[in-house]
Amino acid sequence: MKHGVHLFPVSLLAGLLACGCALAQDNYTDLRGNVTAEWVGFWEDAKFPHQHDSYLSLAAEPELIHERNNGDDLFTFKPFYRVDQHDNKRTHGDIRELSWIHAERDWELTAGVGKVFWGVTEAVHLVDIINQTDFVENTDGEDKLGQPMVNLALIREWGVVDLFVLPYFRERTFRGKEGRPRFGVAVDNNNIEYENSDEEKHVDFAIRWSHSFGDWDVGIAHFKGTSREPRFVFLPKNINPVTLLPKTTTQLYEQIHQTSIDVQATKGSWLWKLEAYSRSGQGDRFTAAAGGFEYTFVGVRDTEIDVGVISEYLYDGRDDEFDTSTVRLNEPFSASIFDDDVVFGLRFTFNDTQSTELLATTVIDTEGDGVSYNIEASRRLGDSWKLAMEVRGVAYVDEGTILSSFEDDDRVRLELTRYF
Repeated sequence: MKHGVHLFPVSLLAGLLACGCALAQDNYTDLRGNVTAEWVGFWEDAKFPHQHDSYLSLAAEPELIHERNNGDDLFTFKPFYRVDQHDNKRTHGDIRELSWIHAERDWELTAGVGKVFWGVTEAVHLVDIINQTDFVENTDGEDKLGQPMVNLALIREWGVVDLFVLPYFRERTFRGKEGRPRFGVAVDNNNIEYENSDEEKHVDFAIRWSHSFGDWDVGIAHFKGTSREPRFVFLPKNINPVTLLPKTTTQLYEQIHQTSIDVQATKGSWLWKLEAYSRSGQGDRFTAAAGGFEYTFVGVRDTEIDVGVISEYLYDGRDDEFDTSTVRLNEPFSASIFDDDVVFGLRFTFNDTQSTELLATTVIDTEGDGVSYNIEASRRLGDSWKLAMEVRGVAYVDEGTILSSFEDDDRVRLELTRYF
């Protein structure tokens, strides 16, 4: 990907378009999608040069769906494009989905560009590894780039086995120098290194078994291939001679093995959740885990409002410390924001005709390295409009942690979306 436009091999797109033309002979066709206007405002002065106090952007995500053979064959095309007022790295396009799905009684085949989600916890999605994170969209990691894939799902009484072949790698997106929020050290989207000589053409593989046992939903997976999460390398040529700090970094994508498990149990008003993985290939093997519960009070004070109480614990074998005053040249570096943290939250579901919802969470570092908070609210306006608000920020952050890059980036985001 160069200059904000995500490109795929021409042969792959040509094959998928030919498949789409073949499907477009009969049965059901639908065009839907949305257009979103976004404003992000910051109430503190920017920490880094070139950044701004507010950002406007406009995004469009149409979706074409065609079904044939009574729904046994499905063709989906979902492009995405955003234009940002200031950050040229956030002005970008992507093909979120361009796939053909064929379903039989005991198996299902997906080919093309698709999106797959794994995970159950609220604060982080540790085991979600198939798709690359579209980090310029939002820092919460929930927006994903489309992933070229072939996915065969074998449906059996003892569970579903998903086999994945991933023939093309997507590099993670990062904001530019004018982007906000961003890391303290600028990430050069064009300065990429791979451990494997096949680079982005390396073929990755994944397998996942999932099954439901009464109130329990369990998934166990293994991934082998290029890590979606890069490590970073500071090179001597990128050191500022005045400050002796790195100006930019090199992204290093290594070959990893990751084995993961996700579990969710529904026990009355209780929802218990766990995600965990063990990963090798990025230095020493390490583990990460997130787990907790959500308890829902239904119809509080004889109203239609449900209130969910959320609590989770986050662990990562890496730490969250990063001291730019002691630059480690030519040494791959990675860390986790949530290495030893607790999460508390409240979810309000109003169950009204406007589908009004409110979620408030806070993440507290148990070692006293900072607090982050997040408030999300949304409400439908009529049949075709939706208004959403998001407030994010950090407090009590120690210098030398990853969160310190964002200590002046408390912000509010407003989105107005028109669906068609």
